[in-house]
Amino acid sequence: MATEVVQLTRRGFGQTMRRDAWWVQPLVVFVVLTAFLIYATWAAFQNKYFAFGNYLSPFYSPLLFSDSPHAWIHGGRPSWIPGFLPFSPALLILPFPAGFRLTCYYYRGAYYKSFWADPPSCTVGEPRKSYRGERYLPLVLQNVHRYFLYVALIFLIILASDAYRAMWFVDPATGRESFGIGLGTIVLILNVVLLGGYTLGCHSLRHLVGGYIDQLSRAPVRKKSYDCVSCLNRGHMRWAWLSLVWVAFSDLFIRLCAMGIWHDVRLF
Repeated sequence: MATEVVQLTRRGFGQTMRRDAWWVQPLVVFVVLTAFLIYATWAAFQNKYFAFGNYLSPFYSPLLFSDSPHAWIHGGRPSWIPGFLPFSPALLILPFPAGFRLTCYYYRGAYYKSFWADPPSCTVGEPRKSYRGERYLPLVLQNVHRYFLYVALIFLIILASDAYRAMWFVDPATGRESFGIGLGTIVLILNVVLLGGYTLGCHSLRHLVGGYIDQLSRAPVRKKSYDCVSCLNRGHMRWAWLSLVWVAFSDLFIRLCAMGIWHDVRLF
């Protein structure tokens, strides 16, 4: 029987037989993530305009050290932070939600393609000849995603508390609080909903609630939880992008209100 030897050649960087606009998606991901990183970094170092009345920016929540009424510990810069380091309350807490997104299974695939071209897209040539996977530093650290999930769940509760607090307005004449809904209230509630959809649809949470059980039918509570997380997980990409854009908009809304550029609308 005759056999034919097929010689496979490796595609060069960017080479492909695809005729569609495969480069659009990684380009959009690159632009959006870069814009978010620039804005979030700038906002974190500002250390001002992060609160407006009963509204608190999610970039600064929980507000650990500040003179703001929202602060957990009232005061300025903590004495244990060296004087040569820049200080902002946001810098103390942002590494945790940032770590959760950075190690997210979906985001890994997105920014590996967009920032590292690993690969640029399916069946498109890469700029490297070897494959190392996530077994070595620094990418082996991606395995801490499940631990960032635990912190993200705590943050979700704190942000929900902030959204509830955004429903109570102080009357400047009497100093008493009264229930109400403002435009900022809706912004912060939507922020919690979108972050909840993203966080509670996490692949690691799906495994935690039932992914390691051989027969889910024998654990009805676990099965119901697994089904709920799976339902959210099917739209994980949409939740990831909507929550990313909205958390930045939430900070922007509160920041511009505090600066007097935008005005909050009290609905009732």
